[in-house]
Amino acid sequence: MDNQNILCLDIGSGTQDVLLYSKESILENCPKFILPSPAMLLAQKIFKLTEQKRNIYLYGQNMGGGFKFALKRHLQQGLKVAVHKDAYFALSDNPEKVLKLGIEIVKEPPQNYVPLKMEDFSCGFWHSFLQQLDLNLPELILIAAQDHGFFPTESNRKGRFKLWLEFLKKGGDIYSLLYINPPEVMTRLTALKQSIGVGFVADTGAAAMLGALFVEKVENLQNTDPICVVNIGNSHTLAFLIWKNKVKGIYEHHTLMLSAQTLWSQLQDFIAGKLTNEYVFEDNGHGCVHTQEINNVAGIFVLGPRRNLLQEYNVEFLCPGGDMMLAGCFGLLKAYFNHKT
Repeated sequence: MDNQNILCLDIGSGTQDVLLYSKESILENCPKFILPSPAMLLAQKIFKLTEQKRNIYLYGQNMGGGFKFALKRHLQQGLKVAVHKDAYFALSDNPEKVLKLGIEIVKEPPQNYVPLKMEDFSCGFWHSFLQQLDLNLPELILIAAQDHGFFPTESNRKGRFKLWLEFLKKGGDIYSLLYINPPEVMTRLTALKQSIGVGFVADTGAAAMLGALFVEKVENLQNTDPICVVNIGNSHTLAFLIWKNKVKGIYEHHTLMLSAQTLWSQLQDFIAGKLTNEYVFEDNGHGCVHTQEINNVAGIFVLGPRRNLLQEYNVEFLCPGGDMMLAGCFGLLKAYFNHKT
């Protein structure tokens, strides 16, 4: 593990947060970028084609679905959308749901449709971007994105928590969440791994949690006492109970559905082991799993662009590596340097 230049990307729904790490530079001098997410960039292209009244053909691979609002607007304008049969997964695990949106699934590109490629990572873009800045190309890529898993016959909210439960049953080792080869059911991370070649992938929730442990005080505390790490993202809020490098519980909800009071109340019940998976799911969240090994924590540490939701409560805001927005990137780095090969 002696790579000198490592490109770390944390792909969210609104932004992709980027760190170009070099062990020859002090961390504060490493280039950092906050860029629009691939889904937002694709949505902008769709908006332009809507204005031009052009039909759209989607192809490529699985990616974040944050551009679907633009597609729905496109269809509402009476315009057409087609997607290649090997690329519809970015829209839904179930092809019937894609068809119900009014999107045609095709084997060949339709005539007079404008092609748009779906992808979370483009080697060509990043090589060109870095070369324009006269920056060294990376020898290794670490990348995080949220992966709901592939569950065509059931809610991916339920399916995602089945994966979390399996992780906890295997011991909950935090560093096992960085994959050389992700599980096949994680189709988005699998597509990313194929795109980057040499490198590692992880879920964004895991990357944020690991980013909290990049802060030495937090890492030292969890070696002796349980802690709770909360990442309040633009779309999803996740909380992890951590103790001695093991995850003991996981909670996930949709940020825009949570008031400050609701989130705080659910976090308190989650920490105490009183919050059920069924309750969170019925509240339109993803779910909750808890090993029941702990019922209190030594501190609640908060990250994420929407972290001010908990500003009135007894929590501590973290700024890993001096930049909160890059918490996921620092988490990827920490996991890489601690990964068990």
